[in-house]
Amino acid sequence: MRADDLIAVDCVSPGETVAVIEHLLAICFASGTCPSSDEEWCAWITEEKDLAPAAAWLDRQPDDSWDLFHKKSPLLQNSLLGVIFDEKGTGTAQLVLESAGDYCLHFNHQHLDADCPLSAADAFRATLTQHVYGLPGRARISGDKLGAKLTNLAAGRLAGRIRVIALGRTLGETLRLNLYPPGDRSKDELNTSWETPNIERRTFEKQTKPRVPRGPADLHSALGRSILLSPLQGPRGQILVDKVLIGAGELLELDPCLHLQDAVFSKTTNGVEKPLWPSPSRALWQDAHALYSAVVENRTGLYGRLSKLPYERQGPGAPYHLWAVGLLANHALPVAWTHGSFPYAPGMAEHLHRASWRGSKIAEYIALSLKRAAIVAAETAFPAVRAADEAGQVARLDARWAFWPAAEQPFHELLDEVVDRGLESRDPVSEPLLIYAADLLTTARTHLQQRLDALPPGDLYHLARARAERRFEDDMANTRAPAELRGENHT
Repeated sequence: MRADDLIAVDCVSPGETVAVIEHLLAICFASGTCPSSDEEWCAWITEEKDLAPAAAWLDRQPDDSWDLFHKKSPLLQNSLLGVIFDEKGTGTAQLVLESAGDYCLHFNHQHLDADCPLSAADAFRATLTQHVYGLPGRARISGDKLGAKLTNLAAGRLAGRIRVIALGRTLGETLRLNLYPPGDRSKDELNTSWETPNIERRTFEKQTKPRVPRGPADLHSALGRSILLSPLQGPRGQILVDKVLIGAGELLELDPCLHLQDAVFSKTTNGVEKPLWPSPSRALWQDAHALYSAVVENRTGLYGRLSKLPYERQGPGAPYHLWAVGLLANHALPVAWTHGSFPYAPGMAEHLHRASWRGSKIAEYIALSLKRAAIVAAETAFPAVRAADEAGQVARLDARWAFWPAAEQPFHELLDEVVDRGLESRDPVSEPLLIYAADLLTTARTHLQQRLDALPPGDLYHLARARAERRFEDDMANTRAPAELRGENHT
C-alpha cells in the first residue's frame, strides 16, 4: 500500500536488499499485479500504476500461509527437516550467509552453535537471502533419514552472477520497473513453503532433475534451500529464532531469455558466453559500459523495455539507476558483496555507454602506467635485488592500489554530468571526459609521488624517482594514450 511513499528497501547487505525486492516482485506476480505486454509496462511506468491490488491480494491470504513458525507449513521453510531438527539444529550463525562461511571459522564449529538469537524479522530476511544467494558446498547436516542428497547444497539462482535491478525514485517505481509480462500464468504459484500445493518437490534419496519454474511468481520465490527455524520467546515477550537447520533445496532449470531478463551476457576467456559475473580483481564500475551496451543493443528483456521509455527532464539527476549486485566467494566461503549504481535516462544509453567505456579505458591506461613507473623505480633503486624479492619491491612502489579506489568517485561524477547535460546537448560526453581525465591524472600523480616518497635519501634513489616520474609522463604523452589524457577530444 505504501510502496510509492517509500524511497527504497534498505537492508543490512546489498544481497539481502535484492532478496527482499525479489520476494516483493514474486508477490506482485502471484497477485496478478503485473503488465500483460511491453506496451502496458511502459504505461505502468509513465502513469505510476497503483500496486494496491497486490496489497489487497495479501490481505485475502490465509494467515497460516504466512506463519513463520507454522507446524506443518512454515513460511519459506521445509518442515520435513523437523525429524532431525533436535539432533542437528545449530545456532543462527548458519542462517546468515556472511556468518556461516564454509563452517571453518573455528576448527570445532563452535561458532555455529553459539547462542545468538535473531529477531523473527531478521531471520525472515536472512532466509530470503539464503534462498537466492546460497553458495554451493556441503551442508552441515545428516542425510540418514531424508536422503543423502540433502547435504548437497547447490548454488542459488543469483550466486555467481551479477543481478541488475532498475531503481526508480520510489520503491513502487522500482517494483514496476522490474515487473514484466508473465506469459502463461495458469500454473504459476508463489512458494510460501515446501508444502505449497500444486508444486511437485524434489526428494533427497537420489540425483534429481532440475524443474522448470512454472512462472515468474514461482521463479522469484523459489526455495533454493531447505530451511527450518525454531522460535524462542525473548525476555520482553518478543519472538526470536535461536536454532536453525539448512539443507539442499530446489534445483531450477533456467531459460536465459525467459528467466534471466536482467542478465548482461559476456564471454569468458575460452569464448563461453555467460551472465556478467563478480570479479575479485575488477570493480563493477569498470564494466558499467556493458550495462549501457545492453540497453542500446537489446530489443527484449529489461533493457529492451527501458530503451522504449519516454523521457522528459523533471529536474537534475537521472530518473532511473541500474543497480548491479554480486557476491564474491571463494568456493563455499563468501568474501564480500560487490555492487554499483549507474544513472540511466531513456535516450541517453549511447552517450552513457561512450562515457563509461572511455572512462574505464582512461583509468586502465593510467593504472598500467603506474605499474610501469613502479617497475622502473624498483629496477633503478634496487639493481641487485634477488628475483624472489623483485615483486615485493615493485609492489612497495606501485600506486595502483591507492589509485583504483580513488578513481571510482570521479567516474560516477562523469556519468552524472553526462546525464545532467542531457539530450539538449549535441555532445554531452566530450567535455566531461576531458575534465574526468584531468582529475584522474592529478590523482595518479599524487599517489605516484606518495609511493616514491618511501624511497630513502640518496643519489640512486633520487635517480629512481626521476626515472619513474619521467616514464609516467612519457606514457601520458604517448600517441597510444587515450586522447583525453593529452587534452584532446575523442570521437
